[in-house]
Amino acid sequence: MSNSPRPWASIVIPIKDERDNLPPLTEQLLKVLGSHERSRTTPFEILYIDDGSTDGSSQLLDNLAAQYPQIRVLHFDRNYGQTSAFDAGFRHAQGDLIVTLDGDLQFDPADILTLLPLAAQYDLVCGWRKDRHDNLVRKLSSRIAYGFRSAVLGDRIHDTGCSLKVFRREVVEKLQLFEGLHRFFPALAKMHGFTLTEVPVRHLPRAHGTSKYGIGNRLFKSLYDLIAVRWMKSRVLRYKTRPGDRQ
Repeated sequence: MSNSPRPWASIVIPIKDERDNLPPLTEQLLKVLGSHERSRTTPFEILYIDDGSTDGSSQLLDNLAAQYPQIRVLHFDRNYGQTSAFDAGFRHAQGDLIVTLDGDLQFDPADILTLLPLAAQYDLVCGWRKDRHDNLVRKLSSRIAYGFRSAVLGDRIHDTGCSLKVFRREVVEKLQLFEGLHRFFPALAKMHGFTLTEVPVRHLPRAHGTSKYGIGNRLFKSLYDLIAVRWMKSRVLRYKTRPGDRQ
């Protein structure tokens, strides 16, 4: 893609054992993004980060990349987790806009088109799963985490766990991530003065595979990481410069 125009959008998708979801997800993404008016003149890219899959997803991803020029794949040598996958995706993404998404087909890729127009006004546009198809434990953990997060950080984003987001490039270039901080993208963006909003999106039942995250690695880790983000918020550097009288 080095000899091609810079992509107008990069879709960054962590993948951990999602073999059965990859073909339909890829097909839907190509259709949705290909229908956007900017794709008539400027390419887009789909960047899959293989987070140590062991179910055959790795080979399937390489096959998809060989079949479709819009697809690139990064392979981790083992499982490192979502934050590492997003960080690697951000560092390799070439688009002016960065769209994040899970690979479990619980989001409708068509909702990307709902978020995109708001990226002209906001630096970060977050999806909000108002009607969630999750079990009681995951719903309860999300509500508890929202209450604590809003009280401590004041980001007022209902669903930071929703992976469907659209970032302007300058946002991801500013983020410095540590393990677990993908759950705090809105707070981290706001910390640096970026603007954000949220938009209701559809949430679908999982058709294939199993969730990789439960109450043990969602609720308690999130609350623990909240302390670190609160500290970062209180210590973030905020300064402006002006030119001198003589240049």
